[in-house]
Amino acid sequence: MWVPGQEAIKPAATRPAASPPVVRIPAAAPDASIPVGQPKDNLLGALAYMTFIPAVVFVLIEPLKRNRFVRFHSFQSIFLTAATIVLAIAIRILYSVLALIPRIGFLLGWLAVAVALLGLVILWLVLVVKALQGTTFKLPVIGDLAERV
Repeated sequence: MWVPGQEAIKPAATRPAASPPVVRIPAAAPDASIPVGQPKDNLLGALAYMTFIPAVVFVLIEPLKRNRFVRFHSFQSIFLTAATIVLAIAIRILYSVLALIPRIGFLLGWLAVAVALLGLVILWLVLVVKALQGTTFKLPVIGDLAERV
């Protein structure tokens, strides 16, 4: 640093810095039980989550029936649809019970419906994105069932 009244000190000549050594980090291995899908398979896996109809069709069509990636996402979609129906019945019963509470019962019922719906939409988006990325995102109980079938 130059200060008035003093001569500037020149730094000594330095050698060029050696480039840092290249460290190769092994890529994380995908889930060994289900192979990672190809781009076409990724799209079909995501399409299985749009409704349960494509999932049923993918399970019945012969070339896709043997593709483990598409089959996993199709069965997970079918089981998620069944779980959603059970959840809808439970929410409807809960809403009926909460409606018996004067003044705030209906509000609590609508709050329960909104929270359940928001959770399902976020879960659906995560599953679609994970399928498009080519990864298998197993749901806790449903994913194990889908993997075994």
